[in-house]
Amino acid sequence: MTTEPTLSPNAARLERTYDAPSELLWELCTTAAGLEEWWTTDGFRTRVSALEPKPGGRLRYTMTATAPEQIAFLRNAGMPLSSELRKTFSEVVHPSRLAFLTLIDFVPGHEPYEHLTTIDIEPAGDRTRLTMTVDPLHDETWTQQHRAHRTAELDNLDAAIRRRTT
Repeated sequence: MTTEPTLSPNAARLERTYDAPSELLWELCTTAAGLEEWWTTDGFRTRVSALEPKPGGRLRYTMTATAPEQIAFLRNAGMPLSSELRKTFSEVVHPSRLAFLTLIDFVPGHEPYEHLTTIDIEPAGDRTRLTMTVDPLHDETWTQQHRAHRTAELDNLDAAIRRRTT
């Protein structure tokens, strides 16, 4: 089931293949406990406060800076150390696809807007391929930072999988 947003032609595809069954990746992407294990970049902690993985359902979580360099960066940028982020699922197809819109309302001096991300989970033998496709943000600097953030999350997902499978 879908509610229609489509990716930009300039969307980036981030692909990884993990040594884990697709159901484990689905669990890590659709449960509060799973998301809290990996859905952040280094130097931050994530706490999920609401999660309804269904079309039109919401994900709300707070990211809090924990590392000194992240704290200093946010303070210097005049941004809070914790930010609540909100996503609305536009597509949920168990166990293979998630799509969600993120409200980008934390950029100083920029009007809020929605940003589309998709996650495709595909069995690949005894492994699983995950493809995260992310639209560009409002400018190249923020787009590159966002892609680096998502790449770090996928590294964290690998570490979460290893913790659970070893």
